[in-house]
Amino acid sequence: MADLQLAFVNFKQNAYIVVEGHTQIADRFFIIRSGKVRVSKSIQIVEEEGGNILGPGDFLSVVSTLSSHLQIETAQAITDVTLISVHKEQYGQLIKNNAPVAMKIIMQFSKRMRYLDTALARITMKSVTTEEPAHLFNIGQYYLEIKQYEQAYYAYHQYIKYCPKTPNVNRARDSMAKIARYVHNVRFDYKPDEFVRVYPKNTMFFCENEPGDELFIIQKGSVKITKIQENKEVLLAVLKTGDIFGEMALLESKPRSASAIAYEDCTVMAVNRANFQQMVSSQPQMIARLTILLAERIWLIYKQLANTLIRDHLGRAYDMLLMQLERNRVNVSSTQAYLFDFGPKELITMLGLSQSESFEVISALLENKHIHVQQDKLFVQNISEILKEVEMFRRLQAREDFVRSRR
Repeated sequence: MADLQLAFVNFKQNAYIVVEGHTQIADRFFIIRSGKVRVSKSIQIVEEEGGNILGPGDFLSVVSTLSSHLQIETAQAITDVTLISVHKEQYGQLIKNNAPVAMKIIMQFSKRMRYLDTALARITMKSVTTEEPAHLFNIGQYYLEIKQYEQAYYAYHQYIKYCPKTPNVNRARDSMAKIARYVHNVRFDYKPDEFVRVYPKNTMFFCENEPGDELFIIQKGSVKITKIQENKEVLLAVLKTGDIFGEMALLESKPRSASAIAYEDCTVMAVNRANFQQMVSSQPQMIARLTILLAERIWLIYKQLANTLIRDHLGRAYDMLLMQLERNRVNVSSTQAYLFDFGPKELITMLGLSQSESFEVISALLENKHIHVQQDKLFVQNISEILKEVEMFRRLQAREDFVRSRR
């Protein structure tokens, strides 16, 4: 590769290549040239798709490196191995010189994301997400019940479009007719060359389970990513300017895995499948950005999976707040104040708690003198207090686990 010098590193059998939770932020990833490597996690909630043994052509430490977080797994050489070392700063040049490598990472990330997302839904909601378009009717019903008519109208419309011969079509049409006068910003069709689009607040970009062939890049505003599970809306993420969403449906040609709704007025750039292929070779910086965002989301899902193992609901709430701080690269040991970009209601949807559990958790959380609600957002006066609470709940659970193991 011209202008790109990659190093080769060797590890003997049984040697540790990377160690989970190492105090230094990962700054390079590896491509296995020869040999086999075993990856593991201290909290192995779900088995990795394809197993935990990696071989030639596979990647190590790429999620932690590209997301600029601590290592999320341990890698140990099963045999003598030779690895190609790629520093994070070299990634852009690697893409420019060898687009297929970037596409391989992106496709692996996309597949891994969908697998982990399904695992998370199975654990938190005690059910497996369906990919059937008929689920669009249930989503319409949910939004109708809570009087979110823009979203309900959109979901019903897409249900009729993709499931025209199913039993609930007439019910969907009747519901659409009743709420039509309350709907002002729903739009379904865009011209092929209409790449820059404006979506008013609460407008639905797309609905989970509908087919999709576009990804979106946020130029202004914010977007919330949600799922409807067991008649509850679960907030997966709030995305901001520069973020990319909708890529998995485009890359894998599968139904949307979640819904995207304008959290505030938004301007986005839409990229379809044909334009994406051009971007791979003509805009390596955009492909690099997409890869980094996918890495960040995988890191976040691993954290969310670990969160599900915390038995105390209040402990889970504190852990979720810590997770959001880490995600935003906030120094969690700081004594500074911090305003989260979500409120108590959104925190509860992140945790997937019932209404009765929600009231108890929020009440207990707000008993902490360092935590308040400010302009409908959660505000902490001293960031380090979040970390202290999380560590306390971890110690309590570890003690309980130890006592149980001795019985």
